[in-house]
Amino acid sequence: MSLDVSPALLEKAERGEVDEREFVDCVRTSLPYAWDLISSLVAQMEVDGTGFADNQVPPPSEQARGQLLRAMASDAIRGALQRHFGVQLAFQNCHRVAVFGPTIEAEERRQRFTSVRAQLLNQSPELRDC
Repeated sequence: MSLDVSPALLEKAERGEVDEREFVDCVRTSLPYAWDLISSLVAQMEVDGTGFADNQVPPPSEQARGQLLRAMASDAIRGALQRHFGVQLAFQNCHRVAVFGPTIEAEERRQRFTSVRAQLLNQSPELRDC
């Protein structure tokens, strides 16, 4: 899934003048499932006060899965989302997205979440072809 870039935003990019807020809005409208999921995780993290929230529910469709993969696989999109929400994002398998707040404890938890051990422990036959 590609971003739905307006002609005006594309023209700005061609001139070299891209405002990150406009880029983030393009991501929001182009990848609504990914945007809503990350937004809800950030809100959950803030309500819980834990500096961490993650999603363990598979996307409802292949289109939604594609949006999530696009958001997490693109350095530009992922970086813009992290700056916009003020979090670090991490990803396991095909749908387990996690958000981490800007604290030492959250960073330690992110390092555990993104470890080789955690990746291996998060495997299951059901996720083999996701």
